[in-house]
Amino acid sequence: MTALLDLLQPHVDSGAVPGAVALLTHDADADAGARVEVEVVGSQDAEGTTPMTRDSIFRIASITKPITAATVMMLVEDGLLGLDDPVDTWLPELTSPMMLRTPDGPLDDLVPAARAITVRDLLESRAGWGFPDAFDWPAVQALLAVQPVGREVAAYPAHVWLEKLAKVPLVHQPRECWLHNTCSDLQGVLVARVTGQSLPQVFAERVFEPLGMVDTGFVVPTAAVTRLTSSYRATDVGLELVDGPDGQWARTPEFPSGAGGLVSTADDYLAFNRMLAGRGEVDGIRLLSSDAVRLMTTDHLTPAQRAASRLFLDGQGWGYGGCVDVDPIDPWVVPGRYGWVGDTGTSAHLVPATGDIAILLTQRATDSPVPSSLMAEFWTSAAGA
Repeated sequence: MTALLDLLQPHVDSGAVPGAVALLTHDADADAGARVEVEVVGSQDAEGTTPMTRDSIFRIASITKPITAATVMMLVEDGLLGLDDPVDTWLPELTSPMMLRTPDGPLDDLVPAARAITVRDLLESRAGWGFPDAFDWPAVQALLAVQPVGREVAAYPAHVWLEKLAKVPLVHQPRECWLHNTCSDLQGVLVARVTGQSLPQVFAERVFEPLGMVDTGFVVPTAAVTRLTSSYRATDVGLELVDGPDGQWARTPEFPSGAGGLVSTADDYLAFNRMLAGRGEVDGIRLLSSDAVRLMTTDHLTPAQRAASRLFLDGQGWGYGGCVDVDPIDPWVVPGRYGWVGDTGTSAHLVPATGDIAILLTQRATDSPVPSSLMAEFWTSAAGA
């Protein structure tokens, strides 16, 4: 048994997760012969009827975000967008946003935002919409009522969501504070508006097809549905099924979420991270410039903004679409490590300085933003590899 298998197997044996696919690489910015360590354990379902395989498909949730941010940067490099362009050129629903006088104040105590929201604000998740550490604020409750989370609330098209979002006041001025999630969905809508195509079409043409990500998308084809893992949440009496192979991802979504709507496999997501590790190029295919990758993987937050976002960031920073580690307060932290986690039980991180990549895909939803013991052990092991 390998050290990685020794780490994973007890969590499957205890019933904490039905199964997992874990992948570690070293020097991933080298040629395709870079060392890759993979372990596959357990089953695709809690009943143990379908063995987990290396090409099992997972709902990757928020690790969709780096792919969305990378696609925005492709449009920037094509000259279709500027980082400091106001987004209301393409998203007129967001013209002249209103802001709460105080973040926790009543919804009718409003003042105009100091300026328009820009593309850079969306990429840095600092537009003024999103989830802070406090969920009891009136504006956050109003946002929860309209914000798509994965696929569970996304039963209406993007233009309807924008109309609903525009009625929710900002809780902070643009660039004032990092807030979770909403900006990535706005990026996805922006991509569709700028290109005149659907987000699934743009992702397929600009990212998935060039990188050979054949199992990544917003819907699972019928021929591949037997490889889609069942999704679970933990309860007091065990694991509860949230979504099965014939569930929400068997059909095209009304709202393709740039914040958390994709399914993928470990090797598909490795291909995307290898591109980032190669500073925008992999196997002779260039999708981004090295400067664009540097912007994606550099922390853009102030110390005060990092401190105010401990629930989700644990005091770390944020690049474009992912967290950037800056403070080694945990044993798994590697300064400069870039990536994110998905609340369906997924995580993917890259250390740009070394090219090391760590991907862990499970099908048990997280209980909170605090990492599970399995994730913490996996990240710690990867940091010391």
